[in-house]
Amino acid sequence: NVLHNLHFHKKYLESSRGPLKVKLALDQAGKKKSRRLARAAKAAAVAPRPVQKLRPAVRCQTQKYSAKQRLGRGFTLQELKLAGLTPSYARTVGIAVDARRTNRSAEGRDANVARLKEYKSKLVVFPRKRLSKPKAGDSGPDETRA
Repeated sequence: NVLHNLHFHKKYLESSRGPLKVKLALDQAGKKKSRRLARAAKAAAVAPRPVQKLRPAVRCQTQKYSAKQRLGRGFTLQELKLAGLTPSYARTVGIAVDARRTNRSAEGRDANVARLKEYKSKLVVFPRKRLSKPKAGDSGPDETRA
């Protein structure tokens, strides 16, 4: 089969017909580096806090992918209740909450409750005012010393 020479050259000319129609992305590598550095700076600024919210482990949709696990949007209200958290408090300590999600299996629910309990055990909550006495949910003075 003959490949015809179809003269696709007009878009490469900047002339009286108009501007150059080709966009060059020669800054791709530089932008990649600056995005990486910005992510690292953001993580360092909020350290030792996690960069993202805690999300539940859920199964992928459809029969083909249902063997795989991924991170979901947020924990169910039932999971939060079993872990001893309220939805409003969970949102303030970096836990994603999805009120629409429902638990379909006890195994998945229990795995996410264990995930929440582990996060809760490692959580260090600083008092809002530095000199005030710690409240019920706050961590002790030995834990908050950074």
